[in-house]
Amino acid sequence: MSHTAISNWREAYQAKGEAAFFSSETQERSVEVLEGRVAELERFCGQLALENTVLKKALHLLPSSNATR
Repeated sequence: MSHTAISNWREAYQAKGEAAFFSSETQERSVEVLEGRVAELERFCGQLALENTVLKKALHLLPSSNATR
């Protein structure tokens, strides 16, 4: 391995980070996958928030089994 190749890799890494070693197509696909995962998690979080709201309202409608409420 030549000293020049290593120097070039080091300079590329310093300039672009890990992105220097991946094609733009690979990077675009990775971004798409990550954006899809974020959207999926946001939907799931919204669903959980809605379920929590419904459960809290239902809890207040149930007769209390003790007098602490």
